[in-house]
Amino acid sequence: MNRSPSSPSDKPFGKPFSPACERNRGPILDVLRRWLPDRHRVLEIGSGTGQHAVHFAARFPHAEWQCSERDDSALAGIARWLDDADLPNTPAPMRLDVDRPGTWPASRFDAVFTSNTLHYMPAASVRHLFETLPTVMTDDTLLIVYGPFNIDGRYTSDSNAQFDVWLGGVDPSFAIRDREWVQQLAVGAGLTLVEDNPMPANNLCLVWRRSVIGGMP
Repeated sequence: MNRSPSSPSDKPFGKPFSPACERNRGPILDVLRRWLPDRHRVLEIGSGTGQHAVHFAARFPHAEWQCSERDDSALAGIARWLDDADLPNTPAPMRLDVDRPGTWPASRFDAVFTSNTLHYMPAASVRHLFETLPTVMTDDTLLIVYGPFNIDGRYTSDSNAQFDVWLGGVDPSFAIRDREWVQQLAVGAGLTLVEDNPMPANNLCLVWRRSVIGGMP
């Protein structure tokens, strides 16, 4: 189960703070260590507080870690984490709204990472995300997605069911997404599922690889 986004009171030393990020960064890092050693440019979609970015970028110093978020307040919080960490491989966070093609970067990345985002998007936005991903991907880009998923339309735990009720109360368009539906979107984007990792707190970490044959995904 995933908790709500951090509130203004959760700000040590003036930075936004998510307890969930502190809890899940270790298990996520275990997955990233298998897949990122040969990656050079990582785009993180929905960087949230910025905690994941500084933790992971420090452990993959060979890779540029590009943070992104959709609003100014989130970008400012991420910038505080990046400034304090002062890592050479974390450029300034960029504005990215998955529903606005003009905000997507013009450059390409060989890895895309996103954590606890799909359930905070309307279904149409999740669809736009996967439809637009190929525009920022190289021929063999990895997509790594962490978060809660339903399987065959069913909750995987009582806590996820309760979390889904909470999400609907925040916004009726928010919901835990079905793994099979997301897989269909990934296939449509030219992605092949290469790893399906059960994670603590009834989450999954899914890894896809883009495969381009003859110039077409």
